[in-house]
Amino acid sequence: MSLGETYVLDSLPDGVVMADAHGTVTAVNTAAARLLRVPDGVGKQLSDVVLLQDRAGNSWYACTEPYTGLSSRTHLTEQAWFLSDGTELLVTARILRDGPRLPVDGVVVSVRSARARARLDRERSDLVATVAHELRSPLTGVKGFVATLLSKWDKLNDEQKKMMLETVNADADRLTRLIAELLDVARIDTGRLSLYPRPLDFEAAVGRVVASVSAGTGREIAFDVDGELPTVHADPDKLAQVVTNLVDNAIRHGEGQVTLTASPIRDEASYDGVLLHVDDEGDGISPDIRSRVFTKFWKHGTRGGSGLGMYIIHGLVHAHGGSIEIDDSPSGGARISILWPEADRRDD
Repeated sequence: MSLGETYVLDSLPDGVVMADAHGTVTAVNTAAARLLRVPDGVGKQLSDVVLLQDRAGNSWYACTEPYTGLSSRTHLTEQAWFLSDGTELLVTARILRDGPRLPVDGVVVSVRSARARARLDRERSDLVATVAHELRSPLTGVKGFVATLLSKWDKLNDEQKKMMLETVNADADRLTRLIAELLDVARIDTGRLSLYPRPLDFEAAVGRVVASVSAGTGREIAFDVDGELPTVHADPDKLAQVVTNLVDNAIRHGEGQVTLTASPIRDEASYDGVLLHVDDEGDGISPDIRSRVFTKFWKHGTRGGSGLGMYIIHGLVHAHGGSIEIDDSPSGGARISILWPEADRRDD
C-alpha cells in the first residue's frame, strides 16, 4: 500500500481493516488500531485482529464467516459487537468478489464507536419523554372538561359551560402551537426548513408584531428605531415568528417593560444589516448557562413554555445567515440581540 493510500485511510474517522483473499490483514488504519486495540495488525489473520464477540460470547469471525459463508454475499449489515471488556463497537464489512458464487478476493471491515449511537438513543428517549409530558398536560385538561360537560350538561349553567369551553379552546390552541413548534424543530434538524425570503421593510415588520402582541397583553412594549434601517432579506413569516417568540419570551421572564431597539449596521469585516435588541426587566440569564439557552427544551425560571422557542429562534436566524447573542440588559434583565443581514446570506 502506498503512502498516499495509507494517509487516506488514516484520515478516516471510522476504523478500517483490509484483508486479502487468504484472510491476511494488509492494512489497519489508525482509528481501527485504536478501537480494536491492536497496535500492529498487518500480516496477522483477520480473525486475530477483529477480536469481537456478541453478548453470548460468540466471536465475530465465527458468526459472520466472511470467507466461507454464503457465496452470494457482498456485504454484512452493521451490528453491535463487543470487546472483551464490554466496550461496544458497530461493525460492518464489504466482501469483495468478482461476481456471485465466485471466491472471495478480500474483505474490508469498518468499525466505529457506539457512543454516538448511544447518545442519539438517549436524546431520542429524552425527546419522547419531554414531548409526552408537554402533550399530556393540555390533553388532560381537555379530557377532564369534555367528560364533565358530557356527564353533567343539564346540571351546569351557561357561565360554567362557557368557562369550560374557553379552557378547552385554550388547551387546544396550546397543543396546536406545540405541534407547530415540533414540526419547526424537525425541519431545522433535518435541513428541510423552507424559506421564501424577499426584500422586507424591517421596521414595519417588527412594528406589526409589537402592535399585535401589545393588543393581546397588558404589558408595556416599546419599539425604538435608532437611525434609518435598510431593507433586509427575509421570509416575512419567519421574521415575524422570530420577533414574536423573542417578545413573548421577554414578557414571560420579566415583570416590567419590554423594549425593542433597532439600528442599522455597516460592518465591512462582517456584513451589513439590522441589529435588534430585545430587553426585559427580569432576572437576566447567567453567563454560566447562556450556552444552553438555544438547546431543545431549555427552560429558565418557573414560567411556562415548551422550551423550544429559543431553539427555533436560533435556527431561523441562522437559516437566514444572521446571528444571535445573549447579554445583559441595561435595565438589569436579559438582552437578546439578533443581527439580521441586509443581503441574502443563506449560502455563506
